[in-house]
Formats: sequence, structure tokens, C-alpha cells
Amino acid sequence: MAKEIKLSASKREGRGTAAAKTLRRSGWMPAVVYGEKGSRSIQVNRHAFDAMLQHHTGENLIVDLDIEGEGTTKALLREVQHEAVMGGVLHADFVEISMTRKMRVTIPIVLKGEPVGVSQQSGILEHVLRHLEVECLPGDLVDSVAVDVSNLGLGHTLMVRDLTLDAKLHLLTAGDVAVATVVAPREEKVEEAAPGAEGAAAAEPEVIGKKKEEGEEQEGEAKAEPKPEKEKGKEKEKK
Repeated sequence: MAKEIKLSASKREGRGTAAAKTLRRSGWMPAVVYGEKGSRSIQVNRHAFDAMLQHHTGENLIVDLDIEGEGTTKALLREVQHEAVMGGVLHADFVEISMTRKMRVTIPIVLKGEPVGVSQQSGILEHVLRHLEVECLPGDLVDSVAVDVSNLGLGHTLMVRDLTLDAKLHLLTAGDVAVATVVAPREEKVEEAAPGAEGAAAAEPEVIGKKKEEGEEQEGEAKAEPKPEKEKGKEKEKK
């Protein structure tokens, strides 16, 4: 069942980035509460909020939100925004709920056990679906859904329709969605060079050099070739 905790809050007047930074420097954190009558801007003690998150790891937290001047209201912690670098909490969204009215939430899936396809068939387990969407009363919320994958063999897939949930949780996720599967390890193919190809490539420049040398020798021989006898006679007459 989802954890319940009391958190004090007060109305927030300032708006915008500058006001939010000033609020955080003073030890408070901006937040918004969404309800049927619209949204309200509030502020909560940042230290108290951080402590709440540290002691409750579940994603669905039901909070008794005690807003100064308004009293206590049941709210679900819907979303938390964190700093990109340091990871500190920046902002939180709450949604007012009724303990007698069903609501839609997402619940994380936790895989349990080692598949036989991994331990005995050298396969690899892939966790495909991380959350289930369900409809239930706030009091029936659970932190997670445990799924046993011990009997999952190589090449087999566990589907949403194969899961067994508490009757209080009405499943909304489609049954033909894969939750987990065991696949064969991917083999990397290494292309080997053809035998002698490297040696042939290394020998190629020598062959080119030989052709060039042979060509130079032929050219030299052509220049040294003796002239015909008729041409020698003509040269003598000219003299």
C-alpha cells in the first residue's frame, strides 16, 4: 500500500523564476496543488520535503497536505522536478484526491528471480516495460508490482496478459505489450583479410618501380640507337 505522510504548506504569492529562486534560498520550495476547482500555488519546507523523499522510495505518495488557513487535504505527489546537475529538488506537483474515488496511476514493475534462459542457456534478460497503468482507489495503491521471471526461457517473452495482479488493481495497459524477454547474445562478426592479400599489397610498389626502371632503360636505349647509313652520307656531303 502506498505510504501516507503529513506535510505542512502555506500559500505562495510570488510568481516567476526570480521569486522561486528567492524562495529556495530561504529554505522553501515552490509547489502546485491541482484540484477540481483549479490549481493553487503553495510553498513547502524544503528540508521536510527532502526528508519525506528519502524515507519513502515509492513513486506514488499520498500526502496529508496541511495548507495554512485551509486545513488538511489528501493529495497525491504527482511529479517532482530536479536540478539537472546537482539533482536538488526544484518544484513539486500535487493532485487532490478522494479516498472513495478511483484514479489512474502508473506503478513500477520490479523483476524477481533469474530466468532459466540466462542461468542455463546463456541468454540475456531484457526489461522491456517499466511501468503498468492501473486504476484503483487511493488506499489500494502499491509501491511496485513484483514479477517473477524465473521460468522465462531463451527466446520467450512475458506479456502483460501473463501477469497476475491484485483484484483491487484494474489493469489499463494493453495485454499484448511485452514486459520482459530473454534473447540470445549478439555475436560480433570480424572480417578477416584474404590470405596473401597483405603481402601482395606490400609487394605492389616494388613491381611499379621495376616497370619504371625498365621504361627508363628502354628510353635510354632509343636515344643511343645509331643512325642509318644514308643519313651519314648526307651529312658528309653537307660538309
